[in-house]
Amino acid sequence: MKLQVQSIGNAYSEQLIDLILTIQQKEFNIPITVEDQPDLKQIEDFYHEAGGNFWGAFIDGELVGSIALVKFDKRAGAIRKMFVKKEFRGRELNIAQILLDILIAFCRENGIDDLYLGTITVLKAAQCFYERNGFEKIKKENLPEHFPLMSADDIFYHLHID
Repeated sequence: MKLQVQSIGNAYSEQLIDLILTIQQKEFNIPITVEDQPDLKQIEDFYHEAGGNFWGAFIDGELVGSIALVKFDKRAGAIRKMFVKKEFRGRELNIAQILLDILIAFCRENGIDDLYLGTITVLKAAQCFYERNGFEKIKKENLPEHFPLMSADDIFYHLHID
């Protein structure tokens, strides 16, 4: 099993939709559809063109994880679409950590000092993961003005990158 992480674009839309909707709908019963997430069909327009990026984690050619960065301000970005297929989660493969580390390195290289994200109450493991990585919980009203809010999100985090 060899892990490979690479920047991905629109050619991976179908695989991403399959990965993400399976986790959202089947695993966590989150009532969200592909129509609620038009960015998944316009990866390059939505992420790359504004100065962000979208990464996929592959094991033996299979897409098993994703993370994306939306640059929404000169020096600020939002983490989106952080998902790892259930059978590939955990510290053994450390895919989530590798994806986050790549995203943070990209931020450092591109002058992004502040990272924000929104998540959902039921995603307890995700909250623990972000807190372990130095993210601090913040109130919705303390989010930056241009933060790209997702309707389902009800918990928010911030990380200042040194």
